[in-house]
Amino acid sequence: MDNQENQILFREEKITKTLEDNYMPYAMSVIVSRAIPEIDGFKPSHRKLLYTMYKKGLLKGGLTKSANVVGETMKLNPHGDQAIYETMVRMTRGNGALLHPYVESKGNFGKSYSRDMQCAAARYTEVKLAKICEELFSDIDRDAVEFVDNYDGTMKEPTLFPVTFPTILVNSNQGVAVGMATNICSFNLREVCDATCAYIDHKDADLTQYIKAPDFSTGGTVIYNSEVMRSIIEEGRGSVKVRGKYRYDKKNNCIEIYEIPYTTTSEAIIDEIIKLVKENKIKDVLDIRDETDRQGLKIAMDVRKNIDPEGLMNKLYKMTSLQDNFACNFNVLIDGRPQVLGVRGLIREWLRFRIECIKRELAFDIKNKSDRLHLLKGLEKILLDIDKAIKIIRETDKEDLVIPNLMWGFGIDEIQANFVAEIKLRNLNKEYILNKTADIQRLIEEIADLKDMLQKENRIRTLIRKQLREVEKKYGQDRLTDLMQEDEVVVITKDELIDDYNLRVFMTQEGYFKKIPLTALRSSPEQKVKDGDAIVQEIEWHNKSDIIFFSDRQTVYKMKLYEMNDSKAGSLGDFLPNLLEMGEDEHIIFMTVTDNYNGELLLAFENGKVARVPFEAYATKTNRKKLVNAYSAVSPIVDILHLPVAADVSIRSSNDRIITVNSDVIPLKTTKSTQGVQVLKLKKGCTLKYMKRAEGSGLADPDAYRTKVIPAPGNFLKKADQNTVQLSLLDE
Repeated sequence: MDNQENQILFREEKITKTLEDNYMPYAMSVIVSRAIPEIDGFKPSHRKLLYTMYKKGLLKGGLTKSANVVGETMKLNPHGDQAIYETMVRMTRGNGALLHPYVESKGNFGKSYSRDMQCAAARYTEVKLAKICEELFSDIDRDAVEFVDNYDGTMKEPTLFPVTFPTILVNSNQGVAVGMATNICSFNLREVCDATCAYIDHKDADLTQYIKAPDFSTGGTVIYNSEVMRSIIEEGRGSVKVRGKYRYDKKNNCIEIYEIPYTTTSEAIIDEIIKLVKENKIKDVLDIRDETDRQGLKIAMDVRKNIDPEGLMNKLYKMTSLQDNFACNFNVLIDGRPQVLGVRGLIREWLRFRIECIKRELAFDIKNKSDRLHLLKGLEKILLDIDKAIKIIRETDKEDLVIPNLMWGFGIDEIQANFVAEIKLRNLNKEYILNKTADIQRLIEEIADLKDMLQKENRIRTLIRKQLREVEKKYGQDRLTDLMQEDEVVVITKDELIDDYNLRVFMTQEGYFKKIPLTALRSSPEQKVKDGDAIVQEIEWHNKSDIIFFSDRQTVYKMKLYEMNDSKAGSLGDFLPNLLEMGEDEHIIFMTVTDNYNGELLLAFENGKVARVPFEAYATKTNRKKLVNAYSAVSPIVDILHLPVAADVSIRSSNDRIITVNSDVIPLKTTKSTQGVQVLKLKKGCTLKYMKRAEGSGLADPDAYRTKVIPAPGNFLKKADQNTVQLSLLDE
């Protein structure tokens, strides 16, 4: 017992060794035997399924239940039936995931462009191999590729398919392994065959002249970028922009989307558009519904009358996956090693693989024909003296001595003697003898030709080029995905996505702010404010503008009007200290709006100075929302005016002296923090009280206080203005 208690229940081991011993085998299995396709364009799961169907005679036979195929495939693929069926579904014509489907189908196999449309169970659907699969299994029985045992050693299966065209480029393929992934787009079969033939003729050929862009089974439009395309051709990496197609029914005010990017689904697009409508980012869509039927995909949107459909769709392209990116990553297993290759590299490796397949086929044919020739040469020796052969056989006492006696009598080997001995008596006629003699000469010529081709790779390349042209002629089809040059695309900026409308902004004395659309003001013009609070500024403007707030701490806060929430007349609005994240005891004293920062600012200070600064001094190239040292701190600020053009202003001192002066008289300064110039001469103990536009100052005759020279002490109030000023004092 003591020994058992002292036994070590655990042992220390470096994490790197644990990972290497336990995780690396799994990682390599996923990379090599599951997720990454090989040069024939297939993953092991695809290959096992298609080969099972081929052995079941489904290349030329009729349809069979999918469940039959799934069950048979389990002899090669040690996975569950559901995983095998899902693999089959993606390869069917009914699902539409592949540009050239490998499986003809009957029944519901779902749709690649639908997230929610589920395929029927395997017991309900039927399948057979598509005609294009003839190119996958071409001469597979002539030792074109290597065969290995299945997982339990009871069957043989091919390691690769001897495909007669680069299937790796013709159908899309995606996979996620451990530490790596692959994402291969599909290209048009005709373009791929043309490019491959061009590469065979000249390995440095410009393949972009033949392969224009990816071609997806779901159609759409590729936005062509020559640099991206060249990167895909040469390096196997690049992001391709794809957008959907639509048509506008003006009579019914309806936009129908009938093709979408390969990387998204119709449900995802509908959800995104509904979200935009709920957030008021898109206001022209009244209703949206999925009208997909047996004719194909259709997303219908009811829109407002007299809209610009192109403008609306450009917004949707920008804000939804109706325009999406296909990120190419051509990661392929080459001789058991993952490599990222461009289109050129894949064509090079496919051509090397295809040449090897044909060499194996030639070697297989040479051996079979040589064996046949060997038999016929033995027969030839016999046929030259049939009587001798008959005599040897008749004079042989025992059956098992017939073969040795023929070998000795004619100088032939055992294989030839066996062949001769099996000839029927009825074949010992002149016609048979002449035919077999002619076969000898034909076989000699064929073997010589095959050996010559085996030695001359140029002849093999010529054969491959011929096969490619035949494939192109039989299976080539027009592009499903259109091309659009990048410079033809309407670029939607962020501002263009913003809904612009007329509005009015309000600011209260206690720092509450409201932005209210004019349409809402018509029905409810009365503004609600807190008790004791009052509106001190209101401006009518539009939504796509900047709004600038000046605080009493020499700070300017900038925002986009569209970033601020719409309010209602019956609400108090947003509290600016919270909205702008202001400092403690900081207050907003002035706000203004602008589209282009034109005009000038006048800043009046208690010491009688006024600064005239170009408004563009507050414009910034970056989206800075806070500017410090926005004006001088030498004297407390009293008033700020934003003047789009030069204007008369009236300035009053605390001892009721007023001057009216044109803003042009005040020198323009370029720095925001300037102290300005003395405009109002002040007596000791007096301060500048306010600065207002002359036309809105309430003065009966602002010109009565005009001065052309500054600084000036100003004139005392006229009798006609005393009541107005007294009232204004009470208001203040």
